[in-house]
Amino acid sequence: MDEPTHLIEYETMLLSRHRPRAFLWAEHEGCQLERSAYFLLRRLQMEGLMSIGQLSEATGLEVSTLNRQTSAMLRGGLVERIPDPEGGMARKFRISAEGERRLDAHREANIRGLEKVLTDWSPEDLAAFAAYLTRFNADIESLEGRPWPHPTEEPTANGEVAADPSRSSHGAEHHPAARTSSGRQGDLPDQ
Repeated sequence: MDEPTHLIEYETMLLSRHRPRAFLWAEHEGCQLERSAYFLLRRLQMEGLMSIGQLSEATGLEVSTLNRQTSAMLRGGLVERIPDPEGGMARKFRISAEGERRLDAHREANIRGLEKVLTDWSPEDLAAFAAYLTRFNADIESLEGRPWPHPTEEPTANGEVAADPSRSSHGAEHHPAARTSSGRQGDLPDQ
């Protein structure tokens, strides 16, 4: 493992092994969401109303997969399907009050779990780690051509960190991370 990328490969493999433990922290506190629901709810929380087509474009998932996932979320009372307020034909999904409550509880449980792991890290190490993770994710998103919204530095009035609209899939062509260094859209395989 003399090459840094070999070590990164190994560590990301371990990270993927440890990642489900974050969901166990949430389960232990009684607020677990299915992993797919957590990701879709976070996307809706940061971007607002989205149709199945917009979710498919944003996530790279097939419409049939999203139909199954959103149907389960509808049955669980996590989202609502409403007419497009702008008069479009496609119905939009929005987070319900129950979905917002459970998402926030799950997210807070994840944060508390991370805080347990990172308790001995210095503020400088935490900031550097966060910056490297953000850069790593942005580079992956650039290759995929599907940037996700990322929090801005400024919290909103309710303490949440707002999405950076320049990172949204709806404005991907305007974000520098949406293109590879050659200027073309990336083409990683779908999830």
